[in-house]
Amino acid sequence: MIYPIVAFGDPVLKARAKDIPHDFPADELKQIVQDMYDTMYYAHGVGLAAPQVGKSIRLFVIDSEPMIDTEDEETGEPLPEVEQGVKQVFINPQMVSETGEEWGFQEGCLSIPGVREMVYRHETILIRYEDENRQLHEKTFSGMTARVIQHEYDHLEGVLFTDKISGFKKQLIKGKLTRISKGDVNADYRMRFAGQGRR
Repeated sequence: MIYPIVAFGDPVLKARAKDIPHDFPADELKQIVQDMYDTMYYAHGVGLAAPQVGKSIRLFVIDSEPMIDTEDEETGEPLPEVEQGVKQVFINPQMVSETGEEWGFQEGCLSIPGVREMVYRHETILIRYEDENRQLHEKTFSGMTARVIQHEYDHLEGVLFTDKISGFKKQLIKGKLTRISKGDVNADYRMRFAGQGRR
């Protein structure tokens, strides 16, 4: 099932998501995970958090492969050390640490179509999470995959990438954000707007 993506302005995006209890039905959880992957790929995203489909639970999926550069942009030559893309579901994640130098990247979000802004994030993270079989892991991720994870993890904390930009930049995009919240968007996937249902 392809979910509609919840648009900026919906309160679910600003709420801290709740842990998924251990007695949550396994079949239902696996279906939600599959539906979230299907929705993410349909919308050409590299990550999707449950609040973005209207579910205030601590769950997100990523597939960072499309974000990984495998060639030198100037020469077209293969890069000697290529970061591997990661496809993974994160259930009840806990960010243990964020380390390394902060670096900037123009981020976007499926819930805020048409808006991209420079966001600075740490190079490396250590995160504890359960996989789709409810097995506990603690892993280190770096580079673009770490960035995608940090972006999706923020969603579970009720934080959007637009919360991480300067006050001046926020003023510049205020009009765009207001239009998005009212349903004035140009997205090639279904969206859900606060108080308006689906479109």
